[in-house]
Amino acid sequence: MKILVATEKPFAPAAVELIREVAEKSGNEFTLLEKYTEKQQLLDAVADADALIVRSDKVTQEVVDAAKNLKIVVRAGAGYDNLDLAACSARNIVAMNTPGQNSNAVAELALGMMVFMARNEFNGKAGSELRGKKIGIHAYGNVGRYVGIIAKGFGMEVFAFDPFVDKAVIENDGVTVLGSVEELYSTCQYISLHIPANDKTKGSINFDLLNKMPKGATLVNTARKEVINEEDMIRLMDTRDDFMYLSDIAPNNADEFAAKFAGRFFFTPKKMGAQTSEANINAGVAAANQIVKFFADGDETFRVNK
Repeated sequence: MKILVATEKPFAPAAVELIREVAEKSGNEFTLLEKYTEKQQLLDAVADADALIVRSDKVTQEVVDAAKNLKIVVRAGAGYDNLDLAACSARNIVAMNTPGQNSNAVAELALGMMVFMARNEFNGKAGSELRGKKIGIHAYGNVGRYVGIIAKGFGMEVFAFDPFVDKAVIENDGVTVLGSVEELYSTCQYISLHIPANDKTKGSINFDLLNKMPKGATLVNTARKEVINEEDMIRLMDTRDDFMYLSDIAPNNADEFAAKFAGRFFFTPKKMGAQTSEANINAGVAAANQIVKFFADGDETFRVNK
């Protein structure tokens, strides 16, 4: 079988070599497309691929149509909104992600951004400490769990809300479970956001919810920008000069933030959550191993489409 790694934003060289090793040791062919600049390059590359590994690259209907032999596509990372699941399902292509492989990297970024802003961007002026502050984890998946572990190391009080995770699992980690998203936001000075972007969550982080947060509030978004109601966020920061917004992806109205809210926001120049050598290797190798297992015995453990 032919396994194609197609990444506009490449894996680290060490990750590529390990992916190649996994593919070839199992008797599969390995091919690589990196730093492509035109969609047609991707369409040409997938034409005879049996398996595809991508990062943030979009696997659209057009890509699926071009990939006549494709049987499986794996997004190396947790989020998979760059995969057209309906198109994959229509062709009986298995779509997977690699949950948990980037979790620690994203969690460290979230806490790092909190420290950065709490200390006034290290500008020499007195700031504040995280110790003793209350942090709310909105969605207690793999990343949320790591955020809790690190936050406890800082001496923060950790709370969480996730109706899809058993309460006992969260409490077993020493985290206080709250009964509603409104209670989480009204209780915690810091919120670390980890919800996926879907029809129910897009725009759900709005003025009414954010305005429940205590004085000196900070929202940290390492999820997706689509879950934020961006107009409401501007309105909130206009209304409350104590509010800070930190995000791993710049909103569409980033220029307005720059013009109006200097010192009260921080956006990474590109999505940085998984940008560590460790996460890069972990996610890529996991994707390759999942493909090998799928071809060997039909393992669909991490399938995300029907």
